[in-house]
Amino acid sequence: MRLTIIVLITVLVVGTIVISFGYLTNQNYVQTIEKSDPYEKLQNYKEELEKINQYNQQLLSELEAKMANSDDVHLEQLNQEIEVLKRVINDNKAELEQVIKKLSTTESKP
Repeated sequence: MRLTIIVLITVLVVGTIVISFGYLTNQNYVQTIEKSDPYEKLQNYKEELEKINQYNQQLLSELEAKMANSDDVHLEQLNQEIEVLKRVINDNKAELEQVIKKLSTTESKP
């Protein structure tokens, strides 16, 4: 049960590192960032957060479906995985709300 949680967290961390490394090594993306203003940067970041949140929601749905079709032996383990994923989703939503607030204040400034 702990092993699965560790594996889930490891997969999330490795995935984030791989995505970050991909963005850092992609010259087109770097050039786009250099040319964009702070509002565009925030907008791009918001879009990426929304994509990540969508993916996490999909993972949550799959885990909940797996839990519904699982036997009693793995229910506790699946419950723990679901709780970890729910925390990640809530953290992502909180960060997304902060970005949206920053965007709205940036947008309202002349």
